[in-house]
Amino acid sequence: MVFDVVGVGANSIDFVYRLPSWPRPEAGLSKLPVRERSERCGGQTATATAACARLGLRVKYVGVVGADVYGARIVERLAGLGVDVSDVIRREGAMNASAAILIDEGSGERIVLWERSRALALHTSELPRDAIETARAVHVDDVDDPAAVATARIARQAGVPITTDLDRVTDRTQELVSLASHPIFAEQVPTELTGETDPERALRALRRAHPGLLTVTLGAKGAAALDGDRFITIPGHHVRAVDTTGAGDVFRGGFLYGLVRGWSADRILQFANAAAAVSCTKPGAIDGAPALNDVKLLLEGFD
Repeated sequence: MVFDVVGVGANSIDFVYRLPSWPRPEAGLSKLPVRERSERCGGQTATATAACARLGLRVKYVGVVGADVYGARIVERLAGLGVDVSDVIRREGAMNASAAILIDEGSGERIVLWERSRALALHTSELPRDAIETARAVHVDDVDDPAAVATARIARQAGVPITTDLDRVTDRTQELVSLASHPIFAEQVPTELTGETDPERALRALRRAHPGLLTVTLGAKGAAALDGDRFITIPGHHVRAVDTTGAGDVFRGGFLYGLVRGWSADRILQFANAAAAVSCTKPGAIDGAPALNDVKLLLEGFD
């Protein structure tokens, strides 16, 4: 089968704690009641591929899960959404990656405390080359840099578009940016790479080494991109945020949807931004991934 999107990267089981406010080391805020506790599936690329599937694309997820009940749960959840999981690797002797997620019930904003064994690293020898080479688009995150770079090289040599989830700077970040056709950065990364605090100046500095569409997510402020010499800004939608976990990953899923449809940069960003906004109105990362009609409802008149 030829897939619309092959996603290579991280997954997680999320232990979510909804709190009345952020905890602080001061009287009255150092001990808080847990309003609600839940266990949900997430992780950068797992959520992005789930979002693609919810939007109607043919998707394969490639990653490593632990040999425990949570690893099995991730696989089952993705498969239930129609994601191909035939190349997911079950790592014997390792527990699945996990995160404790603290959510302020007032704003929906979250703090993530994550844990992942080195045994869960995806090896380059475990990559499904044929699926990557024949995909319409490939998506990688930066959790396992060597695997991400190797995936991007395979895709680039085959002429397959590549998107990224870059939320930190490592010694492989510049290499991964250079290989990606459509790099997508978390808000702080362009500044860390260039020293420029303004998103437009930061993307223009990155333009010196990259000719393609450069995109940065800006949280509630929306997103921005540099398309050629044209700077694009898409403001955030005003929604009642329940849980912002996974919003950036869903943005990438929406971006991939538009990319494989051959849309313009403006149209892609508008759609991706709306998908992320809708996801914030629902609890959970993968659970919050919206269906296509949900996104279109937010974008009145969008077709």
